[in-house]
Amino acid sequence: MKEVTLKREELFLCKEATLTKNTRGRLHPIDDCPVRTDFQRDRDRITHSKSFRRLMHKMQVFLSPEGDHYRTRLTHTLEVTQIARTLARALCLNEDLTEAAALGHDLGHTPFGHSGERALDNLCPGGFKHYEQSLRVVDKLDNSHKGLNLTYEVRNGIVNHSGNNTAGTLEGQIIKFADRIAYINHDIDDAVRAGILRNEDIPSDITEVLGSTHSDRITSMVSKVIEHGTDSGRIGMTEPYYGAMIKLREFMFETVYRNPKAKSEDDKVLNMIAFLFDYYVHNINALPTESLTYLETDGKERIVCDHIASMTDRFALATFEELFVPKVWQYK
Repeated sequence: MKEVTLKREELFLCKEATLTKNTRGRLHPIDDCPVRTDFQRDRDRITHSKSFRRLMHKMQVFLSPEGDHYRTRLTHTLEVTQIARTLARALCLNEDLTEAAALGHDLGHTPFGHSGERALDNLCPGGFKHYEQSLRVVDKLDNSHKGLNLTYEVRNGIVNHSGNNTAGTLEGQIIKFADRIAYINHDIDDAVRAGILRNEDIPSDITEVLGSTHSDRITSMVSKVIEHGTDSGRIGMTEPYYGAMIKLREFMFETVYRNPKAKSEDDKVLNMIAFLFDYYVHNINALPTESLTYLETDGKERIVCDHIASMTDRFALATFEELFVPKVWQYK
């Protein structure tokens, strides 16, 4: 029962951990649950949401890859969550808060990965960042445009998982490290599968520190986050491992994320999203009725951006084809 979980937190979590009983609460009050804590309820609200299910059909690195074993945005999220929970458990932090923030961290991601994000960033007034959109999804857009009404701590972990942002809880800070550890390593795996990278291409000064296999690298990075501890009041990674991780990330940008072969369709993605954006801005009533909820308060460009960002890769392609590709005439 919930009382057992709350008591266990008091007894076993470290002094820097976020206790569920100390949550700053939700945007809107809700009735108490006799079984689940607030952070456990947030986890369940996310995993039962439509935006979470749509991650299954959003690409990670490769556009519509042939083969069953390439990562999607959903499998990425699950790998981040697994790493984040491992870190939280080892550091005696709140696993439920960590899990909820990890599961929700990419809910606002666009179709076609960061290519789609760049397209909307260029088109939407005020710009577009997927981590900000993830917060918008849980606050306003999911659950029939009523939002998921999550706790402050989970929302803070979601919106601060990327860039120069720093979450206000150690559990939230874990997400940034878990995200990097996950995507660097699984993107290497996918790039090798795609034939644009070989394991032996990774510079030796990196492999000598982190290891030369997928398992070795993750074990090294996770272990060194744990070794850093929580005494400083921040989540970190000891050297020289942190430096090696940053070098490996830079190597991936040079050889994979900006690789002409991997990104050969990027210009088409940018053009397609620009066409969709322009069409809906000038035909605002073509949006689903639900999507018009915030038209008066947020403006048409913002709600068009919301609609496109919510699309899966295949739905965006199908919508583009429906709107812009001539259909073959069939005589009846």
